[in-house]
Amino acid sequence: MKIIRLYSWNVNGLRAIYKKGFLLWLESAKPDIVSIQETKASPDQLPEEIKSISGYHSYFVAAERKGYSGVALYAKPEPQLVAKGFGNLEFDVEGRTIIADYDDFLLYNIYFPNGKSSKERLQYKLAFYDTLLDHLDGILKKDRKVIVCGDVNTAHNEIDLARPKENRKISGFLPEERAWIDRLIQVGFHDAFRIFNNEGGNYTWWDMKTSARERNVGWRIDYFFISNNLYENIRAASIFSDVMGSDHCPISIELEI
Repeated sequence: MKIIRLYSWNVNGLRAIYKKGFLLWLESAKPDIVSIQETKASPDQLPEEIKSISGYHSYFVAAERKGYSGVALYAKPEPQLVAKGFGNLEFDVEGRTIIADYDDFLLYNIYFPNGKSSKERLQYKLAFYDTLLDHLDGILKKDRKVIVCGDVNTAHNEIDLARPKENRKISGFLPEERAWIDRLIQVGFHDAFRIFNNEGGNYTWWDMKTSARERNVGWRIDYFFISNNLYENIRAASIFSDVMGSDHCPISIELEI
């Protein structure tokens, strides 16, 4: 048995975070696997230093639209297989998913859609949610151990954002969005952070325009969900709100595998 440390971080631009000390953070945090969301770049736009990081296998998925969405994975242990997307063209063109297949678990690194800009984007987000849930339900029925991490773009409960009453009708805290997380848990997942911490004030995203981070007026919208058959393996879950460089902060879990 060994401890494996997994991190997830929406960096709000991989090239931007690179200039803000991403490699120094990586050297300090020493993750075994780090899932990155919102890279906003295709691999050919990235500096060589961040495409090939010593000690890590690197994988990138970019959106067809330039400078938009995108996910990346840096992993010390090499996966047996890496899939780009989960097989639905409508969603895979936006470069939102990397799936890494290990003997001990399947890791889904996902940048979920944001539904705030229009009714159409909210419907797209909800359709993404439903399609993914059907897919994950099928995977669980094969007795696989599954980790889903990333920017889910929804706060689950009132404890997960600073101002729940003011945001009840805003995408990111709508009843139908929150209900999807309920359904995810019901089909066989745990919200890893809430296994260890049931206190408020723990957020992962803050509005930069209103300097909300300084006042900790935030939302917890970044998650690790672990399948029920990994519950006995989890040893820690953390939020690193002191790590700067993005409007999100990194989160992590530790598993004994």
